[in-house]
Amino acid sequence: MKRSVLIVEDEEDIRELLSYTLLREGYQVAAVASGEEALAVAQEKMPDLVILDLMLPGLDGLTVCRKLRANPKTAGVAIVMVTAKGEEGDIVTGLNMGANDYITKPFSRNVLLARVRAVFRNMG
Repeated sequence: MKRSVLIVEDEEDIRELLSYTLLREGYQVAAVASGEEALAVAQEKMPDLVILDLMLPGLDGLTVCRKLRANPKTAGVAIVMVTAKGEEGDIVTGLNMGANDYITKPFSRNVLLARVRAVFRNMG
């Protein structure tokens, strides 16, 4: 069965690049531009992994992460934060909020794919 990934990214070009990259690797992909959409789609589609930007309009990525973890239905979904916020404190906060991994922008396609594979490996 194909693994499913939900991309939450408000910048259209990055959202399209992530979608294209993951589709080419054989993942099922859904993509949204806001935190509110992310919570609705995650609840409905139950993705295996959420790639989550932190700086979103409306609900920010940390709030989305917290809400996903607090909901018993989505608590087990893997979360990889992808953000321009690369300070040590930001990374520690993201991981402490429940993210499985944290990637800073700009990032290479190969690093993203390797980290996605690693998260899936760790999930079993």
